[in-house]
Amino acid sequence: SSDVCSSYLAAAESPPREAAADARMLVIKSPMVGTFYRASGPDSAPFVKVGDRIGPEKTVCIVEAMKVFNEIPAGVSGQVVAILVENGAPVEFGQPLIKVDPEA
Repeated sequence: SSDVCSSYLAAAESPPREAAADARMLVIKSPMVGTFYRASGPDSAPFVKVGDRIGPEKTVCIVEAMKVFNEIPAGVSGQVVAILVENGAPVEFGQPLIKVDPEA
């Protein structure tokens, strides 16, 4: 009966509606190891913020690797729902950076 209890708890923690919404989310991942920057400079506005609608060509951030600043295009269309990395944080290859809702 512990299986029943644990599956009940799992269902309570993640309502089906939220799970379905999360499943459709697209994630923009880092194409390289480097440092994540939300803007082109310390005094510049961020490339994107939560709530922005973006297209595949839109630059969403910069990943600096070995003193080269690489502009990262979205590659997807939708609405930005979360920025998963702090500005100036180190990122790994394949690390999720930005979550996008393609249906919003």
